Amino acid sequence: MKTYQNKSFDAERALYGSRDVETLSCRFDGPADGESAFKECRNIRAADCFFNLRYPFWHDDGVEITNSELTPNCRATLWYSKDVSIRNTKLHGIKALRECDQVTMEGCDIVSPEFGWSGRDVEMKDCRAESEYFMLRSERLHFQNVTLKGKYSFQYLTDSLFEHCNFDTKDAFWHAKNVVVRDSVIKGEYLAWYCENVTFENCTIIGTQPLCYCKGLKLIGCRMIDTDLAFEKSEVEAEILTPVDSIKNPRAGHIIVPEVGELILDDPEAKGEVMVTAAHVCA
Repeated sequence: MKTYQNKSFDAERALYGSRDVETLSCRFDGPADGESAFKECRNIRAADCFFNLRYPFWHDDGVEITNSELTPNCRATLWYSKDVSIRNTKLHGIKALRECDQVTMEGCDIVSPEFGWSGRDVEMKDCRAESEYFMLRSERLHFQNVTLKGKYSFQYLTDSLFEHCNFDTKDAFWHAKNVVVRDSVIKGEYLAWYCENVTFENCTIIGTQPLCYCKGLKLIGCRMIDTDLAFEKSEVEAEILTPVDSIKNPRAGHIIVPEVGELILDDPEAKGEVMVTAAHVCA
């Protein structure tokens, strides 16, 4: 493997088409303002590097990035690449990950609108993210201990698992399909509308009008806080451990809840059964 150490690169396509290359403590920055430093590369490593130029990793196969910084000027960092490992790295440019396969991320700090679109087989652990439209239309995600703040996250997501996460994000999981969220906190308005076969297990759900127009929805041992007008027109099987402010017109299924502030059943198509274990409903 060829090694570059303590070098600066600012030319257009500085390392284009490289094979078996590592850069150690290098800077991708400078007056030439060149783009696409590692385009069409294979088996490349970057450690303790600073990236301040656009589109550095496109159409690459075998990428390892560790202990590095990608600034807000480093937009569209990784596109159309596969077999990617990113550890202890700052990704602060817009659209930092898109159309990538077989990605593992650990200990990363992400500040990137439109991050992760159309990703496949993405594993993320011990990461923090701020983003809008986070992971749109992605498939086969596995997230552990990920903290997210943003809007419109995980929309059109499929076949994914989230464990021990904390999400503060409105309009999350819209149109998601075949997803399990376990031991997590999800805060935000209008959670998971139009989703299909989504399960929340031992989760805390916070915010107005969650879980409407769903099919195959399951809640197992969940807590709900400040949740009003929940489950409208949803097919749901739910076991809820805390009072719910209001439940409105569940289409089908069963909801077990200790207390409901208001139960609204004014739609003749609402056939879902609400079982209040504490026998307390305020009309």
